Parts: sequence; C-alpha cells; structure tokens
Amino acid sequence: MEYGYIRVSTSTQHIDRQLEAIKSLGINDKQIYIDYESGKNFDRTNYKRLIKRLKKDDLVIVKSIDRLGRNYNMIIDEWRKITKDIEADIMVIDMPLLDTRIKGNNLVGKFISDIVLQVLSFVAQNERETMKIRQAEGIKTAKARGVKFGRPKIKLPYNFNEIASKYIKKEITSKQACEILNISRGSFYRYIK
Repeated sequence: MEYGYIRVSTSTQHIDRQLEAIKSLGINDKQIYIDYESGKNFDRTNYKRLIKRLKKDDLVIVKSIDRLGRNYNMIIDEWRKITKDIEADIMVIDMPLLDTRIKGNNLVGKFISDIVLQVLSFVAQNERETMKIRQAEGIKTAKARGVKFGRPKIKLPYNFNEIASKYIKKEITSKQACEILNISRGSFYRYIK
C-alpha cells in the first residue's frame, strides 16, 4: 500500500503544493495523512496513525525531508524505524536519491541514500534552529524599537476609580460595576488590584 504524508506547522499554512505532488503519483485522499503541527518531534496525531497502519513493503511518500521532521536525530531514528523495523519504504519526491525501494544488494545506492539522508536531516534541523534564532533576534529588535507584544491594555473609563471605590465599599456589586463601566469582569478584577 502507498501512503502520502503531509505536514505544515500551523493551520494557516497551505498544503496545496505537497498535496498536488503526492496526488500526482496516484495516491488518493484516503491514503494521505495530514498534520498541522510542528516538525520538532514525531508526536503528531496523524503521523502516529500512519505509523500504526504501516506494514512490510508499504511505501510512505513525502514531498521533502523537512516535511517529515526538523530534528536531525529524530528523523534518522524514524527513518530507521520505518525502513528497518517495519520494513516499509520511504520516497522523498524532491530528492530522488532518498528512495529506499532500491532492490537487491545495491550497497552503493543504499550508501548514497544514507549519506544524503544524514546531510538533509542535518540541514532541516539547522534551518529550524536558524529560524528560532532569527525569530528571537526579530523580537529583541522590535522590543528595542518600542513594539509592545501581547494583548493591549484597555483604556479605563474616566469614572473607573469612582466605581471601583463604590465596589470596594460594598455599595455596588461587581456585576453592577461592570455594567456601569461597560467592561468585562475579568478586566474589572485585573485593574482593581
């Protein structure tokens, strides 16, 4: 049986490119597993379903090695689990050298495939680490420019202190205070401290 595996990090990212490439190989929707989760590890819902379903001589097709994962050691471990433990095959569309369907004792082909896998797994992890560093640098630079992160503070009504004082003196309830001020109870309690 042939299966496609697609992964993007968030639900706002598009799977179209991966889906089109996998479907062009004749894989139907029922045989395609899609995750909208980070590639930092393999604790992904549909990836786990795919692995449970895999049997000897099945084929897993991915568009590129970074769609499988972004952690060097974990990619190597998963690759071995699929190809050695389960005895299924893997095909990486963007890298024809990463196709374990090499038959017989073609040691040179297997050797080249292993080397390419190691290099590309390293590149995938390095790319993820570089992305995290760039993100941290971007946040630091933005903070230095005065950009505020997080939820913006609400502008308190002009009569907040007067109403809060009445609440503290138990002249009105929190519900009444919130209605007068036209703010939520969460905001009222947060700003009354």
